Amino acid sequence: MKVMLLVMDEQRVILDRLYEIVQQNCDECVVYRLSKKQQMKLGPFLASVNYQNFDRVVIFSRVKRLVPQLRVLKCIPGLVFLEHDAYQNYMPESKYLRVYSRLYSRLPSSRALVSGAVVARRMQAENIDAVFVSKGYDEQMLHNTNSVRDIPVAFLGSLKSTEYAQRRALLESLSQRTGMLVGRTKSGAEYLEMLNRIKIFVSADIGMNEFMIKNFEAMACGCVLLAWSQGEEDQLLGFRDMHNTVFYRSEDEAVEKLQLLQSDPLLTARIASNGQAFAESQYSFARVGRTLAAEIQREMRPWQPPSVFTRLWVKLRYGMQVPE
Repeated sequence: MKVMLLVMDEQRVILDRLYEIVQQNCDECVVYRLSKKQQMKLGPFLASVNYQNFDRVVIFSRVKRLVPQLRVLKCIPGLVFLEHDAYQNYMPESKYLRVYSRLYSRLPSSRALVSGAVVARRMQAENIDAVFVSKGYDEQMLHNTNSVRDIPVAFLGSLKSTEYAQRRALLESLSQRTGMLVGRTKSGAEYLEMLNRIKIFVSADIGMNEFMIKNFEAMACGCVLLAWSQGEEDQLLGFRDMHNTVFYRSEDEAVEKLQLLQSDPLLTARIASNGQAFAESQYSFARVGRTLAAEIQREMRPWQPPSVFTRLWVKLRYGMQVPE
């Protein structure tokens, strides 16, 4: 099977290792890194690489860039979306509420590989070919260096967008109450160093019903993960409270759990060790990439070709040769 993987050239999170594993586990896979401009005009690019000769075209881009290109997307047989932000489809405060569902429903032959188990199930109930493949971490870049952990409690990450408003409010309040460090670092060596200095990593993925990538990265680097409970998602992903993770459901509970961990070094060390082993065994890119490759190549729903008008439109406008 011949696979084309279109990914974002400007992405902040470094996913090169994940793409490499997907390539290794596909019969034949070509990776193209697209600029923002190319992502917003997929038609000319697809025509230039003879997309019609591929069995699968996998697109990893932002939904806001894809929605205006529905006509082009309808002309791609074997279309697969790789999506790490589909949790926003069900967030009432998100500007992308229901946007993912509407797009995928208009492309009934396509498959969406989403990173939330509950999100996948909800989309399946809408008759979308949605498959859960979790986020993960780059095991070649991030690991436990057995360094001195001189930062007792911290969060590293973004607090900017609207979707993070609740996260920001909680973390700022926790910082005032506990002295917790809240900051950001560059990806790569600086991030690895900081994670290995942190004893307890506080995650605050509030209202998302999904675990962000930082949870797995922190665990893999030997931090105790103190995470906002995602309800049913916790168990579906294998997280166990006070065994490999520590969950909280309110600010007060987070403070209580922090105090418990800081008063019991043996408990803290045990949870950190269990969490690291859990992340390494289940959520490395080596494992996640193999699953992605399998789901990309698995048999899909029969393709529903576009209308004659749409076929002619993309041919005249972009030079796309739409398969029969």
